[in-house]
Amino acid sequence: MLTHTVEEGPLLNRFRRLWDEIAPIGRDARSGGYLRYALTEPELRLREWFRTRADERGMPVTEDGNGNLFAWWGDPDAGDAVLTGSHFDSVPHGGAYDGPLGIVSAWLAVDELRAAGVTPSRPLVVAAFVEEEGARFGVPCLGSRLLTGQIDVERAGALRDAAGVSFAEALGARPAGGVPVLLGRFGAFVELHVEQGRALVEQDAPVAVATAIWPHGRWRFDVTGEGNHAGTTRMADRRDPMLTYAFTVLAANKEARLRDAHATVGRVAVEPNATNAIPSRVTGWLDARAAEPETLTGLVEAVRTKAVERARRDGTEITLTEESATPLVAFDNGLTDRLARLLDASVLPTGAGHDAGVLAAHVPTAMLFVRNPTGVSHSPAESADDVDCAAGVIALARVLEELACR
Repeated sequence: MLTHTVEEGPLLNRFRRLWDEIAPIGRDARSGGYLRYALTEPELRLREWFRTRADERGMPVTEDGNGNLFAWWGDPDAGDAVLTGSHFDSVPHGGAYDGPLGIVSAWLAVDELRAAGVTPSRPLVVAAFVEEEGARFGVPCLGSRLLTGQIDVERAGALRDAAGVSFAEALGARPAGGVPVLLGRFGAFVELHVEQGRALVEQDAPVAVATAIWPHGRWRFDVTGEGNHAGTTRMADRRDPMLTYAFTVLAANKEARLRDAHATVGRVAVEPNATNAIPSRVTGWLDARAAEPETLTGLVEAVRTKAVERARRDGTEITLTEESATPLVAFDNGLTDRLARLLDASVLPTGAGHDAGVLAAHVPTAMLFVRNPTGVSHSPAESADDVDCAAGVIALARVLEELACR
């Protein structure tokens, strides 16, 4: 049984040693952020690191054919396994903790259980999911969506990155898609994650339990016009898609604020992308989130309506295409309440998507958050104190003991 506190053991040193092993991998010297895109060299190195850590612990690793890795403590065929872990991939120039903290903490939680002489009564599994951020192939939580059958195999395999490489090519095979036998082996999932906000700072607490994930999605808007010379085309004669694009960004900001929702346009592609040329095409991506599904739907439709109206005035054409959508995810109430009581922790909702949100439709799922002093995420400013990280490990170990060892 786990009884010690963080200060009573060498956990802080073990955390720092394990964390330092992965900290340099994929880090950009200029920004200080990470370029760990799915199935690229830095992420592949981290996947090998994952296998090495599993081998050290005598935990055989299986892969589901979709790029997801699973390290098993116990019989993979026994069923009703408790799953934990997260992902390695990052957004462009992202922070160090988003994803990897959940995997490092999982290994250390296993070590804590073993050091305490605890033996699981049901299999315990550490996972590394592929392409959670969607930064390379455009669909977030791609690995967990494939595992659970929430995305078509043909569509997933055909997704391409900016260089034209398909997900199937990067994977080295056609994705396997939903694997009922494998998914049926899991009886619960707990994902530890750095908090992507400042609620725990305000509460002066190192750890909390998640209650729900806001509904959210990504929409691509393609604006086409007429490419022309910047110096010889009269303003009255222009059909400039950049104007429509700019208006759409401002409309998204306004409509989100009116609804107490979130709207972000953080990615854009312009053709021909020349300083002295009126664009012929502008493509932007809208990330929209809200506390309620109806609010999200209203937000996107309002942006669509205003964008179409503006395109008519600009002499351009615009289309909005849904690339991914995740409904409101309420984590298992019984499990959430049980873990909150176990840890004497507060509960928090989140506006960020996670693999836990995908698996929640199939197995009882919960999340633990670790305090982030800056409240910043998807940025090099994302951070967590080693003491809080160690507290997160202890919390996760207690949760795994409660779920898998009793």
